[in-house]
Amino acid sequence: EYNESAQVEIDYNVAKRNHCLISDEPGIEKNSIKILRTHLLNLTRAKGWRTVMITSVQPGEGKTVTAINLAFAMAQEYQQTVALIDCDLRRPSIARYLGIKKNPGLTEYFLHDKPLNEIICWPGVEKLTMIAGSRKIADPTEIMGSQKMGALVAELKNRYRDRYAFFDLPPLLSNADPIAFMPHVDCVILVVEAGRTTISEIRKAQNMIPPEKLLGFVLNKDNTPGSKYYY
Repeated sequence: EYNESAQVEIDYNVAKRNHCLISDEPGIEKNSIKILRTHLLNLTRAKGWRTVMITSVQPGEGKTVTAINLAFAMAQEYQQTVALIDCDLRRPSIARYLGIKKNPGLTEYFLHDKPLNEIICWPGVEKLTMIAGSRKIADPTEIMGSQKMGALVAELKNRYRDRYAFFDLPPLLSNADPIAFMPHVDCVILVVEAGRTTISEIRKAQNMIPPEKLLGFVLNKDNTPGSKYYY
């Protein structure tokens, strides 16, 4: 599959500035992502879930960074392949956060009929492929709920039986895109920001997600001193 995908280069300095944990450096943040990965695997494998939508309540709470970090952590799992897809077509950010230069994405796939194998890229990380374009669409809600989008999600899930596909969507309270997209995926992760997201906002967003699809919450930007871990 890597031979069929365009190879792109990550700018690791840019990625580090954007809090993308894609290096081998240890730390409490890296450990937290591994804990999140373990929880996700335990909750999804028993149900056969492999398509995961990652969203937030409001903008700026860290959904895209969470999606990137989780995808890279999952690719480090033994015999686990991962696809990371930027579905925030109003504000695509994955390529920018990773310092990847202009690359075709879902906009070209839906508006210009570019073949799927021409928008899938390989960032040089074993077992990880991405769809991370930079062109915006002013109002992609109809695209999100379309049969073509559903077929794309199914293709990304079924091409390899061991693949997880992570879809980065806009915040739930900002527009209808994630609501239209939600029926295509197995489950949803909701990112909330410590000290900022209110309980009422969380409840409002939670009510938009079918209870059977809500995998759980991710608390981001938590400054509580972490416990020390010893081998």
